[in-house]
Amino acid sequence: MNTPISFKILKRQPGTLARVGIISTPHGDIETPAFVVVGTKATIKGVTPEEMKEYVGNQVALANTYHLFLQPGHEVIKAAGGLHTFANWQLPTITDSGGFQVFSLGAAFGKGVTKFAKGEAPESESVNKKGINVYSREAATQHGKLCIIDEEGVTFTSHIDGSMHRFTAERSIEIQQAIGADIIIAFDECTSPSADYEYQKEAMDRTHRWAKRSLMAHKQNYEALKKQGLYGVVQGGRFTNLRQESARVLGDMGFDGFGIGGSFSKEDLKDSLKVVNEILPEDKPRHLLGIGEPEDIVEGVLKGCDTFDCVAPTRIGRTGTIYAYTGKMKTSSCGTLEYPETVKLNLRNEKFITDYTTLDPLSDGYVAKTYTKAYLAHLFRAGEMLGPQLASIHNLHFIVSFTKKLREQLLQM
Repeated sequence: MNTPISFKILKRQPGTLARVGIISTPHGDIETPAFVVVGTKATIKGVTPEEMKEYVGNQVALANTYHLFLQPGHEVIKAAGGLHTFANWQLPTITDSGGFQVFSLGAAFGKGVTKFAKGEAPESESVNKKGINVYSREAATQHGKLCIIDEEGVTFTSHIDGSMHRFTAERSIEIQQAIGADIIIAFDECTSPSADYEYQKEAMDRTHRWAKRSLMAHKQNYEALKKQGLYGVVQGGRFTNLRQESARVLGDMGFDGFGIGGSFSKEDLKDSLKVVNEILPEDKPRHLLGIGEPEDIVEGVLKGCDTFDCVAPTRIGRTGTIYAYTGKMKTSSCGTLEYPETVKLNLRNEKFITDYTTLDPLSDGYVAKTYTKAYLAHLFRAGEMLGPQLASIHNLHFIVSFTKKLREQLLQM
């Protein structure tokens, strides 16, 4: 049978792994490179689907399996007609496997672990040297912090009410099939960036076994197989040889595309992406999971990634920070691509109280051209909800547009 997800490469940049393409899905095409807007709980925080279409301009949105499983429940979404109907997202959609959230709300709960490593994670009684939580009285009595990983799957407690749940590869696929996104992702184990080589390899091998099980589970649902493509997730931590091995193993499994997961340091991100994308099948799309700051997108594009997602635009927007262009150009680390320099502005700073210039005179976004820094500074200081809404719309449009401009530039080269 024909796959519901296909990928066509329109142009490659000589000397790099950058390419321009189109991912075709049942709900429309995605012109790549593209930024994927994150709507964790089937909502872009503070942004309606109508505003997303008119003011953000994104082609694709991503929802979170873990969060939707806990609230409102995948059965509720399925009964509503699936994610597109339930959330009024009339565009291509993705759901992740829930693996990273199980990790970040379990083994890494309260440690500030993100997609970028920030040094060694502190030890606690309930965390062993391998970086995962094992059962202990302390962990079992702490709200939402229990996470036990075994060969079959992960047992965890809800961060909402402390109730215990279990994800396996098969269960994650079943939940994602019920949610109904165009692209779903195989269940994987996202390790702590501080985990040692031995455990990173153990977790990677387990991810590969879960990947096979995810594929088998998806193939057993014929109706879902006609509507949803499945991505495998490359793991291996910060070790290049493990990343290469993961790319080779998963690349031979017949996935519709690939996610590149796990945590990185800024220093090793570029090398990790290069070695992985030199191995992954050329004719399949590649998604960099959870990373999407402007300079990260540039490097990801040059190293062969096609799509990106990140919560940063709305997260920083809600606290009063916006992206803006400086008017200067920067050159990529490999010297093959020029792109506009960006900066973050904290509108809570006193200097913006009387700054009557628009949010970003160099941006073509509606919010950026219409509202002033002084007005948003007032909204944030007054605690008005419109401030986070406008800043979120602006930031999302900024990153979506930034990525589109990279695509246009590659097409012209």
